[in-house]
Amino acid sequence: MANITKLDSNDTLSEIAIHNGVVYLAGQVPNDDSLDIKGQSREVFANIDAALAKAGSDKSKILSAQVFITDLANFDAFNSEWNQWVKDITPPARATVEAKLVNPNWLIEIMVIAAI
Repeated sequence: MANITKLDSNDTLSEIAIHNGVVYLAGQVPNDDSLDIKGQSREVFANIDAALAKAGSDKSKILSAQVFITDLANFDAFNSEWNQWVKDITPPARATVEAKLVNPNWLIEIMVIAAI
């Protein structure tokens, strides 16, 4: 069996898991939950970029993204930020669902799987 590397782990989860050249990120959430959907989205994208860099990857290698948004009324505003973030790459496969998140002030959470 190939090695599995887990980074930034605690008793509950690992932020990053790497196996067979694939990076799995835990759900990335905003640092400042007082921001609007655009601000929270930009923070989540920055968190994804940082985690992928730590794993030796980047957003151009994202295979799939699962987007959890608390209110589909924010979908267009989120998409405008997403489109800016992925404008220089071919976007990954993506699913977006409306969901209730653990912190009621979070508006967005994103999980990604990427190649190294």
